[in-house]
Amino acid sequence: MSTRFVISVRQKVELRNGLIFAAPWIVGLLAFYVYPIAASFYYSFTEYKAIMPAEWVGLRNYVTLIGKDPLFRLSLYNTIYYVAFEVPLAILVGICLALALNTKVIGTPVYRTIYFLPILVPSIASAMLWMWILNPQYGLLNSVLYKLGINGPGWIADPKWSKPSIILMQVWGGVGRPIIIYLASLQDIPQQLYEAADIDGANVWAKIRWITLPMITPVILFNTIMGLIGAFQMFTQPFIMTDGGPANSTLLYTLYLYRNAFRYFKMGYASAMAWLLFLLIFLLTVLIFQSSSRWVYYPTQRR
Repeated sequence: MSTRFVISVRQKVELRNGLIFAAPWIVGLLAFYVYPIAASFYYSFTEYKAIMPAEWVGLRNYVTLIGKDPLFRLSLYNTIYYVAFEVPLAILVGICLALALNTKVIGTPVYRTIYFLPILVPSIASAMLWMWILNPQYGLLNSVLYKLGINGPGWIADPKWSKPSIILMQVWGGVGRPIIIYLASLQDIPQQLYEAADIDGANVWAKIRWITLPMITPVILFNTIMGLIGAFQMFTQPFIMTDGGPANSTLLYTLYLYRNAFRYFKMGYASAMAWLLFLLIFLLTVLIFQSSSRWVYYPTQRR
């Protein structure tokens, strides 16, 4: 009995000490994550202008968003357009660059550092840099195209080219982190597979198609999910470069949400937009996970 009592007292003391040490993190989690999420869900059913008490309106915000707000539908279209092109391009470019950087050539560490540098550039700084590069009158890109005898487009000043411009910029700046992950997965592929393929007479493309890509599909799945979430939350660059223009062609979902919350002070309306965005990302993530069983290969380890 005394042993059991000593053990129980010791467990209580350890539990108390553990809670004391974890208290700052627990308080921060409740104050800065759990409470804002719960509050935004409540405010999504209210008309709340931040300076006045919230008024319960039920599903009116959601009905207005889906059925009566043309800018909501436009921002959703712009965002889906951006996601549909940026995520696959980032995956394709990331894999191609990782394959190139995985080769044994002189100066490989230098090349890897160069391709990782865009991640170290702050978002605002990169946006300002690309505003100069994509300027239709004196931008670097159009100057190069002019010397090649090509009249460059208006880029961010042209509604037809504004979204491709944002996609181009984001692919340039967003592949560095995935490249590191792809490189790690490429170096984890057993070399015996390539040696067996060499014996069978497989060429480079056959080895990439039947060995490399299947072996890195778990990493492709991870980068697809993370890229999808990040693309739907794209905000800083369009806000700095175009502020949704020209003609609302770069009015992405999060930018329109920001306008409703902090320009028009329609906090309840913006909260409803945030929950619709969460639902959309959640459904797409579930669909990708469900489809992963058909194309993601997890090698089994034999003991």
